[in-house]
Amino acid sequence: MLNNPTDFIASLAKGLRVIAAFGAQTPRLSIAEVAQHTGLDRATARRCLLTLHAEGYAEYDGKFFTLTPRVLRLGMGALASLPLPQIVQPWLDQLTQKIGQSCSVSILDETEIVYLARAAQARVMSIGLMPGSRLPAHCTSMGRVLLAALPETEARARIEASDLTPRTPYSLTDPDAIMARISEVRAQGFALIDQEVEAGLRSLAVPLFNGHGQVVAALNTGMAVSDAPPETLVHQYRDALEQVQSGLRRVLR
Repeated sequence: MLNNPTDFIASLAKGLRVIAAFGAQTPRLSIAEVAQHTGLDRATARRCLLTLHAEGYAEYDGKFFTLTPRVLRLGMGALASLPLPQIVQPWLDQLTQKIGQSCSVSILDETEIVYLARAAQARVMSIGLMPGSRLPAHCTSMGRVLLAALPETEARARIEASDLTPRTPYSLTDPDAIMARISEVRAQGFALIDQEVEAGLRSLAVPLFNGHGQVVAALNTGMAVSDAPPETLVHQYRDALEQVQSGLRRVLR
């Protein structure tokens, strides 16, 4: 929170809003569309976009703007400055080798999870995941673990602010039903997802604690659906995940 309004740079805030308007569903935007997404007037949106273009952060074809790979420097620089990815990556690599499945660590950002680290085996998702990738929190195993760590009123507020459009026929879309699952996660200490984020994918997640007992991230493993019931994942992989959970608790601050 700013104590002095003169410390606030409005133009920087507007530029960040323009960058945030681009996403997987909106990779190409016109000036009018950016103005609509950000709430800025067209003239301001135009100046921000042209500035991004001049600095090499956006391409412009005369009508539509798209972000360039250069913008990744902003996010990757922030990720690289965090100690957590460097700490967990060796543990992820070892865990993936041990269980033969892809493993990831993420944190919560508003209504989404952000991948911080990943060790991949055979690809089981149609979308490629890497540090910086985002997925909805409400329908992912790591997201539900992280939401379960919040006070119930805050968790519900984030769910109600989420886009609950179903991603598969198995996706839960009722806030009360999702909150009921989160309560289960809070009680049992892990989250199991069966094809809610993508058809054919199951995942199991546990929270990661620091030395003070605070949840700082989530750890999961994901695999393709088999004929075995979803609960089989708990019996097969929970112990391995919790061993990493216990080890990291001793080193995370």
